[in-house]
Amino acid sequence: MIEAEKFDTPFKGRSLLTWLDYTPEEILQILDYAILVKKQAHAGEVHQRFLGKTIALIFEKRSTRTRSSFETAFGEEGGHPVFMSTQDIQLGGKESVEDTARVLGRMFSAIEFRGFKQEHVEKLAKFSGIPVINGLTDDYHPTQALADIMTLKENFGKLKGLKWAFCGDGRNNVARSLMIISAKLGIDFAIYSPKELFPPKDIQEVCKPIAEKSGATIEISDKISVVKNADCLYTDVWVSMGEESLKEERTRLLSPYQVNERLMAETGKPGTIFMHCLPAVKGQEVTEQVFESPASKVWDQAENRKHTIKAIMLALIK
Repeated sequence: MIEAEKFDTPFKGRSLLTWLDYTPEEILQILDYAILVKKQAHAGEVHQRFLGKTIALIFEKRSTRTRSSFETAFGEEGGHPVFMSTQDIQLGGKESVEDTARVLGRMFSAIEFRGFKQEHVEKLAKFSGIPVINGLTDDYHPTQALADIMTLKENFGKLKGLKWAFCGDGRNNVARSLMIISAKLGIDFAIYSPKELFPPKDIQEVCKPIAEKSGATIEISDKISVVKNADCLYTDVWVSMGEESLKEERTRLLSPYQVNERLMAETGKPGTIFMHCLPAVKGQEVTEQVFESPASKVWDQAENRKHTIKAIMLALIK
């Protein structure tokens, strides 16, 4: 286990835009940090590892878990988080993303961005000169994926050789991020989704050789048999932020892919757990019975957002 104050990494100063940029060893190192800081938090230890440091928290999209995790994790460590909504700054409006990045880079130790365009978080990283952490874009949600990996490991004591299945909209940012991190870490990953909502071919092609190297399998199907032998079933809301006008169409497409007791039984494993990145619309993507069952690990996931985000910041911020 890592000593309490030893968070020196060879990747200090780097950004986290997607897990594609990190090796399996680096991901596992950050995961070890998360396990450590969770243990410290539960033991009531107080540390000040961000004393004198600041982070800009840019939010184009509403947030409960991501905002709470960044603000509390950074503040408890003695740092000063500054929340910035689109009503507070000129990002991409009166001022270009590039210029905003150059200003924030001279005033902050790091930047978190939660918004729509992956291009924006990439520009912030390119022009700011400080670590930028992707708190969610339309394409990726890397901090969520690490919290989910942590929850998997807590429940099964290992990662390699496990299988989980994402049920629902296979194109969404969580599904893509889970595919990437699974391919990196040797976890079998399945997507159970209507063909109209399969993930884009480009992300499939990117993940394929990574999975082959780690020994992971990636299956994408509209057949229920794809969830067979899954240790975990995972879902997300049917209508993502910014797609509210598509609610009727998505409900029609995705109703057959609801996580319910029948689908849980289709895994053939009595120990299958359930995960959801939240917020959940119970009665749509998941039934109340599954969501509130002992198999549901959603509150562990939510707590682990904080510990994994703290670990990411400790690993990246100089």
